[in-house]
Amino acid sequence: MSRYRLVPTPAQETALLGHCGHARYVWNLGLEQRLMWRPGRPPTPGYVVQAAQLTEVRAAEPWLAAGSQMVQQQALRDLDQAWRNFWGGTHSRPTWRSAGKHEGFRIVGPQAQRVERLNRKWGRVQVPKVGWIRFRWSRQIPDAKSYRITLDRIGRWHIAFAAIPDPIPAPGTGEVVGVDRGVAASAALSTGVLLACPGLRATEQARLKRLQRRLARCQRGSKRRGRLKVAIARLKARERDRRKDWVEKLSTDLARRFDVIRVEALKIRNMTRSARGTVEQPGRNVRQKAGLNRGILAQGWGLLVQRLEHKAPGRVERVNAAYTSQTCAECGHCASENRESQAVFRCRVCGHTAHADVNAARNIAAGRAVTARRGTRSVPLKREPHLATST
Repeated sequence: MSRYRLVPTPAQETALLGHCGHARYVWNLGLEQRLMWRPGRPPTPGYVVQAAQLTEVRAAEPWLAAGSQMVQQQALRDLDQAWRNFWGGTHSRPTWRSAGKHEGFRIVGPQAQRVERLNRKWGRVQVPKVGWIRFRWSRQIPDAKSYRITLDRIGRWHIAFAAIPDPIPAPGTGEVVGVDRGVAASAALSTGVLLACPGLRATEQARLKRLQRRLARCQRGSKRRGRLKVAIARLKARERDRRKDWVEKLSTDLARRFDVIRVEALKIRNMTRSARGTVEQPGRNVRQKAGLNRGILAQGWGLLVQRLEHKAPGRVERVNAAYTSQTCAECGHCASENRESQAVFRCRVCGHTAHADVNAARNIAAGRAVTARRGTRSVPLKREPHLATST
């Protein structure tokens, strides 16, 4: 996806919101039909039947006929593809779209290719039943057959052209790098470099906390509550934009410098699961675990690996993360006493001292996956000897 900032006029913004509302309405209506299926009932209507029904609804409802038929039909196509992805096991079940949260629509076909460049910084795109809308020409427009217009929670419009960029070629030097992801250091490289994902500054964090406390005291549905939600969303968007920018720059740099990139095979969803528990079995240290979950999610672990796999396909390897932080990168000795603290690693056998995250990154770069017996996959340390059998 190549995304650009869209700058509509107030009248165009009203028309775009109308398209978003129509696409959301058609999506939810089609989803409701799909969810009515029960065992023993006939199959629910697919895209072809729903598209025919959409034509009948447009003839009966003038407010829906005033919108773009392409936008509404494409919403049904997207819904059909979402269900295909769900049954294929690659995506989760399609959910309802709500106002203010899922605002967007897609344009396909020849209409999506009506793009012109005005000058060095600006271009314009023609949207059906809206007209020409200006957008920031921040980089070259890819050759795409469709685009999607979205509105985020703080009122920013974007246009994203559906085009898969070419992967970054390998440098051909044969160098391998290991990436250890953490909370104190967002990413530690086997080269000894420690990287931190930028977030909100201290003053911004204090302002966010004040706004959240004021929000908790506001009456639901009031205008003040709405203004506070927008102010909080701006800070959250600022943090998200910084994280995405950091991930894009780091992933591009690693893909250009190294032939093979090895990362930990982490299950982030399981790691950030709530510790609240149930009424019968309440969890322990719930607030501490919630803070750890926020710290993990703020580092962009999953996004970094995802972008690495997009930019360097076939060159990203996942290594088992078991005991990589307790294993010496020099002699291979594995013991919990080797890691004296969060940042200090000192081997009890050879005396090797290094930053704990860098030591783990070196183990990851070497592909040193450790078994439950704390030995390498090739030479376990705690396996009983086998009796030799005569033939």
